[in-house]
Amino acid sequence: MSERPTPSLVTPAAVVALAARPVLWPTAARVALSTARPGWWRAWPPRPRPTEAYADFRRQTMWGAGTASRLGAEELIGYLRWCRAMRGRRQ
Repeated sequence: MSERPTPSLVTPAAVVALAARPVLWPTAARVALSTARPGWWRAWPPRPRPTEAYADFRRQTMWGAGTASRLGAEELIGYLRWCRAMRGRRQ
């Protein structure tokens, strides 16, 4: 039995904003892989998406219960910059 696909947590505008910032690509890849469901590469097309439960949890902690919102460009870029800065502090 296959799990239903997880809707994207980001808007298309956020993807475009990320594409324009190559310095954040390694951070985005690290975040995507660290939150991806186990065995994500076995399903076609192979996309490192989180489980639906994790995506719902993140939506709830960001916007409150009962929402299907997605990260916009400013939110995604801000989050990735924060992740990059926190990684630098740990090293």
